Amino acid sequence: MPKRTDIKKILIISSGPIVIGQACEFDYSGSQACKALREEGYETVLINSNPATIMTDPGMADHTYIEPLDADFIERVIAKERPDALLPTLGGQNGLNMGFFLSRAGILQKYGVEVIGADANSIERAEDRDKFKQTMASIGLAVPESGIATSVEEGLALAEKVGFPIILRPAFTMGGAGGSCVYNLDELKGALEYALDVSPLKQVLVEQSVLGWKEVEFEVIRDCKDNVIIVTSMENIDPMGVHTGDSIVVAPAQTLTTEEFVDLENWCKKIIRAVGINGGGTNIQFAVNPQNGKIVIIEINPRVSRSSALASKATGFPIARVAAKLAVGLSLDEIVNQVTGKTYTFFEPTVDYCVFKVCRFTFEKFPEANPILSTSMKAVGEAMSIGRNFKEALQKGIRSLEYKRFGLGADGRDVPFELSGDSELVKQKLIYPNADRLFWLRYALKNGMTNEEVFEHSKIDPWFTNQMREIVEMEEKVAKHKLSTIPDDLLRAAKKLGFSDVQIAHLTQSDEVEVYNHRKKKGILPVYKLVDTCGGEFNPMKPYFYSTYDDDKNECRATDKKKVIVLGGGPNRIGQGIEFDYCC
Repeated sequence: MPKRTDIKKILIISSGPIVIGQACEFDYSGSQACKALREEGYETVLINSNPATIMTDPGMADHTYIEPLDADFIERVIAKERPDALLPTLGGQNGLNMGFFLSRAGILQKYGVEVIGADANSIERAEDRDKFKQTMASIGLAVPESGIATSVEEGLALAEKVGFPIILRPAFTMGGAGGSCVYNLDELKGALEYALDVSPLKQVLVEQSVLGWKEVEFEVIRDCKDNVIIVTSMENIDPMGVHTGDSIVVAPAQTLTTEEFVDLENWCKKIIRAVGINGGGTNIQFAVNPQNGKIVIIEINPRVSRSSALASKATGFPIARVAAKLAVGLSLDEIVNQVTGKTYTFFEPTVDYCVFKVCRFTFEKFPEANPILSTSMKAVGEAMSIGRNFKEALQKGIRSLEYKRFGLGADGRDVPFELSGDSELVKQKLIYPNADRLFWLRYALKNGMTNEEVFEHSKIDPWFTNQMREIVEMEEKVAKHKLSTIPDDLLRAAKKLGFSDVQIAHLTQSDEVEVYNHRKKKGILPVYKLVDTCGGEFNPMKPYFYSTYDDDKNECRATDKKKVIVLGGGPNRIGQGIEFDYCC
């Protein structure tokens, strides 16, 4: 279908100030929306109160307002600019909520503004916990046993019916704000009061816990012709009970059976149609019982999300740009993929590598904060890594966090043996999710714990544990040699598993520079591979690259032109965030 000609001017509401769970990923989506709509000839109006953003640069939107993101100020802008449509799905939860509440208050109708991308009814079916539950039941998809509370008294009564532990999920919040896992009545009253206070609707889902189940996500896109594609799957290494924003996430999903994967993809298509999104994307989160494969749906985000940003970079598929163009009536088979320059976005990405999102925490700045991870997000930033296999990508991701860790241990920064060898302490660190749980999992393996025992304490899938066991086994093989005697094949194998020169130096009692010079002399050097969305089937125009030691085929496109290298700010942290993305 051709793009719509009955709308000329489009209002975009941004995510506003950075908060945990809502940071530069929404500057990314908002900026992409401004660019995509301009490409199609639309006039754009942007409202954002955050000055340190790319989207608020002069020239990104046609009209930029630095104003508070509340209904009164937005109505003033609407009255002045008289936009034809509002696009609320590319400004995070804040933009989505404002679009919904402006519609519900009659302000959009008053000025004749149409909601595009996801209308108010679609947003309500996804975000209102009661409507969401009804919508999923209408297509036969199970949800955990639950009930809706709009008061503390209702919540207490529901908890007795559902049984502990329970999960509290406030409606219309971001990053799990106000959510919690509650184990007894003593904790429940205060948790309910807080959850109700945080929810703009004063509504909380009191839900049966599925702690320990696998958490799997899908990025799904639908256009106005009812074409639906799956951009990618993602799997949380931490099981249910840890917010996905705090969990290490790997794409594509690794531990699903073929039957489970096909079932989940089919459910995704039914869900996006039932919710009613017909010009954009959604993030869908499932829980899968590791014992019997039972599937329940946890929630969906009817907008471009944090996971969408990861999926975009993991696959090369520009979700935010595509979502903006779908919102104005184009279909997937009419939008050219920017990366390939040849394929259309009805072409599902092909991923022949492994991608990690690894979270950065800043608990050292808040020594009295509870470091146990739960359903309310605590991470302040993240890094993404790409490798040819799970182990390489994992170790690259860990050292990308700039914690001065150089892989999964064996880097001279492990805790003293009196701690790492304390079996009871190790068990506690596995049972209670924390920012360093992967390192404690390594200590458990070095202490002789089996994959099954690790699962018993952490509920981390044994496949993931076995991958980490292979890292530990390689570590032990390397440690048997000096740098001068290590076989070339072993050194190359260690690099393929993501071992850094610092780790190899620590294990061979040498130093990093010596390791670098030694492997350079032996010809053990990285090559660079393309992220091109299509697994090498087309020659892409605008790919990006990742390093690997997997083979000798270099796909880098270096030229003899003079160049300048620009170093970015790395993962967000307190004091270093979106403003440095803006600088670059």
